[in-house]
Amino acid sequence: MLTAKNLPQYIKLMRADSPIGTYLVLWPTLWALWFAAEGMPSLINVVIFSLGSFTMRSAGCVINDYADRNVDKYVARTKDRPLTAGRVTEQEAKWLFLLLIFISVLLVAATNIFTMLLAPGALLIASIYPFMKRYTHLPQVVLGAAFSWSIPMAFAAEMNALTLITWLLFIANLLWVVAYDTYYAMVDRDDDIAIGIRSTAILFGHHDRKVIAFLQIGFIVLMATIGWLENIGLAYYVALLIAAGLFIKQSRMTKDRERMACLKAFLNNNHVGWVILLGLILGRL
Repeated sequence: MLTAKNLPQYIKLMRADSPIGTYLVLWPTLWALWFAAEGMPSLINVVIFSLGSFTMRSAGCVINDYADRNVDKYVARTKDRPLTAGRVTEQEAKWLFLLLIFISVLLVAATNIFTMLLAPGALLIASIYPFMKRYTHLPQVVLGAAFSWSIPMAFAAEMNALTLITWLLFIANLLWVVAYDTYYAMVDRDDDIAIGIRSTAILFGHHDRKVIAFLQIGFIVLMATIGWLENIGLAYYVALLIAAGLFIKQSRMTKDRERMACLKAFLNNNHVGWVILLGLILGRL
């Protein structure tokens, strides 16, 4: 069972002390709400999906650490995580995961039937992602699907329908996730090779930065296409230009593929997310 005295370790297990992952789930979710509602999403949906971004991302972190509890100790970046370091038991991790999923279900129940029907897809993808790195070099694609599933759910909640824009935004976000999570995987590449974990960073090899750039270009093109189809104002395209500039910055800072530089490039994507949201809000005015 969960205990109050171990709360600080549960916070670390959920990565609540490192909210970058929550932000990277939240920004495209808010994009989806603003697109679906033509600039005027309901306050209740903004609250529900903001909280849901936190609970589902936290649940994903817990199940990820549970899946990796026997290998994290061999990776420099993860060896001190609560589960692999023994500060949280496997039983506690399971209970925490179930609690977070229960809260997420309550949040979805406050939307509509269509959104509730889509919700199991989010749980399924989030649950299988941690195990994909053992069987495929494309776990980042599965993560992209997990991080993007809130997009159709947001459209369902606001419009009670899925549109062409829904799926264009889903694909665009998937490309963005694969790009920035490849930077993240580059941090652990040497350790992952040693212990047999797979990733796009290993698959792309010395072409990694080129493939990331290609994915980022695809993201910008798709986002611009969505803006054109939706007749969004100039501020949105200015935001996309700023995002493109941030991508160029990320490429330059990782030219030597130094671990900390790759981590900083990954973290820089938080700026991409909020800049585009701000441009979308202003462009809808």
